[in-house]
Amino acid sequence: MSATPASIRDRQNLTPWLLLLPLAAYLLIFFFVPLAQVGIMSVTEPNPGLGNYEKLVTSPLYRKVFINTFMTALLVTVCCLLVGYPLAYLMAHTTKRRAMLILMLITMSFWTSFLVRTYSWMVLLGRNGPVSWLFLQMGWDEPPQMLFTRFASTLAMVHILAPYMIMNIYSVMQKIDPSLIRSAESMGARGPSLFRHVYLPLTAPGIANGSILVFVICLGFYVTPVLLGSPREQMAAGLIGRQIEEFLAFGPGSAMAIALLVFTLIILAIYHRRFGLDKLYG
Repeated sequence: MSATPASIRDRQNLTPWLLLLPLAAYLLIFFFVPLAQVGIMSVTEPNPGLGNYEKLVTSPLYRKVFINTFMTALLVTVCCLLVGYPLAYLMAHTTKRRAMLILMLITMSFWTSFLVRTYSWMVLLGRNGPVSWLFLQMGWDEPPQMLFTRFASTLAMVHILAPYMIMNIYSVMQKIDPSLIRSAESMGARGPSLFRHVYLPLTAPGIANGSILVFVICLGFYVTPVLLGSPREQMAAGLIGRQIEEFLAFGPGSAMAIALLVFTLIILAIYHRRFGLDKLYG
């Protein structure tokens, strides 16, 4: 008995869902189940109730850590934009060969573990590192303390996250129709006016995509701020790890993790409402 057109269509409609089953099973086992356990611990450890979340609101320590986390993420995002936009502009307006060379140098950073890059900054900024030696050669009797400061952790995070900003902006700049720029020039737009009123708005989607990626990733950074940053200026991920690893405070740590996740989802929801998550990766 031959299959009817309706049954063939039903099988074709079912095929994509069957292909998604392995991914759905993986996410369920290794993401949603652990996340549910974290959520349960946040309201059951050490005592049942919302006490852990109440501490997040009332404790000055938690407020300071969350504020520091968001301010650091904002600072890193701005720095990545200041570094990434000119470099992406250079790539978009140079020869294709030079652009590919710069792009290769940028993507090479993804081939090295961010943990290795973090340790490299520890060597560079250490007391016996080349940066301190350079200060001594410039006449400083005592080089400034750079390691274990906000400056060190911010610098390393900008180095690690800048490629995300550069590639997002560059991908948008590549798609700009040159005729739009020529049309603006023919109507009298020149120099800063042309950039501010024409070019910058055209590259705004790339700026938004790169900024949201850098900001969200920075919110959850753990290793780099812990190894390079100041203990007095902890970020949320570092405090979560410290509570669980050193104090076995699974309840407060889980509550902080859930709160950080909720903040991240709110930011992504705002971005989705304004731009659409489907445009985040081009």
